[in-house]
Amino acid sequence: MQQFLQFNSPYVRNNISLAWPLALNALLMQSMLMIDTLLVSPLGEVPLAAMGIATTIIAFILGIQMALANGSQLVMSRAVGSNSQQAIAKSFWAGMTINMAVAVLFWLLLLMFEQPLVAMITDNAQLQLEVLSYLVYAKHVVVVNAVTQVCIALFNSLGKTKVAFKGYLLELPINALLSYGFIYGVSLAGSQIIPELGVVGAAVGSLAAIVVRFIFLVWYARSLERELLQLAVSAADALENTRKHFIEIFPVAVNVTMLAIGISVYQLLYSQLSINAYVAITLVLPWLRAGSQFVTSWAHSSAISISQAIGSRKLSEIETNVNVSIRLAVVISILTMLLYWLLSIWISDVYPEMTEETYQALAIIAPLYILLPLIRGYNTVHGHILRAMGKTTAVFKINFTGQWVVSIPLCALLILYFDASIFWAFAIQPFEEIIKALPFRQLARKTVAEFSEQDAQKLSY
Repeated sequence: MQQFLQFNSPYVRNNISLAWPLALNALLMQSMLMIDTLLVSPLGEVPLAAMGIATTIIAFILGIQMALANGSQLVMSRAVGSNSQQAIAKSFWAGMTINMAVAVLFWLLLLMFEQPLVAMITDNAQLQLEVLSYLVYAKHVVVVNAVTQVCIALFNSLGKTKVAFKGYLLELPINALLSYGFIYGVSLAGSQIIPELGVVGAAVGSLAAIVVRFIFLVWYARSLERELLQLAVSAADALENTRKHFIEIFPVAVNVTMLAIGISVYQLLYSQLSINAYVAITLVLPWLRAGSQFVTSWAHSSAISISQAIGSRKLSEIETNVNVSIRLAVVISILTMLLYWLLSIWISDVYPEMTEETYQALAIIAPLYILLPLIRGYNTVHGHILRAMGKTTAVFKINFTGQWVVSIPLCALLILYFDASIFWAFAIQPFEEIIKALPFRQLARKTVAEFSEQDAQKLSY
């Protein structure tokens, strides 16, 4: 097994040093949603469903911001590999400009159109009111998150993945304490010092916590070498660089955003099932997101290492390193399956306040969410590596065909026309990953075998 994985290779050791803080970062981020779900679940199905709908909307926007930051991260990683401080500064400020512009755009769209959007999702008046109340505070998260995502991309490309981990480690307890306080209220000596806001309190706590993380990351960025972020170019050159940066990261962003939108569409389609079925999926999804972060973090670290190698023109071991990345991704996915199996056994103890119908729905989909990480992890590592090697358009075509041409229309048909059960509705997600696996593997083999110095040169500007 050790020879199979080549665990002692410098590539693996370097990737592990990058990946474990990334994994913990993502787990802490997903833990905040799981903590909010645990805190809100005693309020009943309606508040829990309201939080599920509201966080789906916000998660869609955050997914776009993360996609843009991931694209910028590949550019910054190549700049780090080239050992050019000016290239790092140019890529950082171009990424920040693009991400902030998108954040302000979505904030304005929510400000103007959140009410008709929520009305399109649900016709339950009480549910609409709860969702809109949550969004009053939650929509401000998107503006703060834009800055934090680009800062995290910078630190990751520099190999300083522990910085973002410290930020999330600071944010998590603040989010948990403030969310609990604002959900249920806090009284001291007979006087209420924190009002009881119900499900809205989770949004208030999350907003306050991300502001703390924002302050920490900006403070840490200011402690870097001044030359590293000093943009010594004219305004016209900066604008031109931002344009080139956008052209380069746009395919990456579209690809990742498309997947994020697809997940949101799945969630919105599931909202048309019975409320118990929808709540069951809402309870499972945070765990699915959290579990997927192990293999996703490994894929991110692989993409960073390969991008740095391309920037420094160290191409001789790319094929070997890509194969090792894929093998380790499979191992990580199998371990994640075991964790999901344990979750399926203890889930009634984790959420003790649910109805019997909700527990039945959870039992029905258990085999599906246990299987899902094996196929999704295999595809995830392929997608990240291929994007690092410039095959963003081809990756987009595979994802678009599998998700939007086949799987989402099939899911909509099953739910809206055939009134399918929760099992068949949820089964579409592993089905989507299955039909994408073979094209990803074939494309990876072809790309790695043909990658040349000329290909590396095209990826640098």
